[in-house]
Amino acid sequence: MKTILCYGDSNTYGCKPIGFDQLEQGIIASDYRYGPQQRWPGVLQKELGTNYHIIEEGLNGRTTVFDDPVEGIYKNGIRYLPACLESHAPLDVVIIMLGTNDLKKKFSASAFDVALGLGQLVSLVKGSGAGPGGSSPQVLMLCPPPVGKLTQFALLFEGAEQKSKQLAGFTRKVARQSSCHFMEVAQVIMPSGIDGIHYEEESHYKLGVAVAEYIKNNIS
Repeated sequence: MKTILCYGDSNTYGCKPIGFDQLEQGIIASDYRYGPQQRWPGVLQKELGTNYHIIEEGLNGRTTVFDDPVEGIYKNGIRYLPACLESHAPLDVVIIMLGTNDLKKKFSASAFDVALGLGQLVSLVKGSGAGPGGSSPQVLMLCPPPVGKLTQFALLFEGAEQKSKQLAGFTRKVARQSSCHFMEVAQVIMPSGIDGIHYEEESHYKLGVAVAEYIKNNIS
């Protein structure tokens, strides 16, 4: 059996698109989460079957390498990743889908900065010895799609729309330099028009199927 770790943010956690009404009422993340079989890692598990074990590691607000001064430093993906790899080892594949939260105004990060952060995560995984027999797990980098029309998150993500459109080019180059697998999620799905950040249930299904096909065809 092969083990795959899905390391991501709210779109791996399965956060539903959030409207103004929910935001005004106060958000409790667990109340706006898709069920296990609806989230893309759950779809991935179903598509790959019993020869694979899929581990979900999604956290709302997770960044690549940035400490969040408001939500907490535990949102920094590179801080938690070493412990995550060790606790779930041995891992055959690590899927990383991060970068959207790095585009928040408070981080002042360019698309190039975000791509470099992803590269740091890939390097950490490759040097971890968390694969079978102390080997390096294979890495699949999923470049998140550009953010959509921002509504209630417009101030939080001010300036992110343009930067997010530049992300695919930079991340593709970093993936090539890091010798890891790469998928551009925008070729499969786009964020919901409700908030411009999160994915509709149908999009989770499409992404899970697409990732499964990539793994079947490209990762032994």
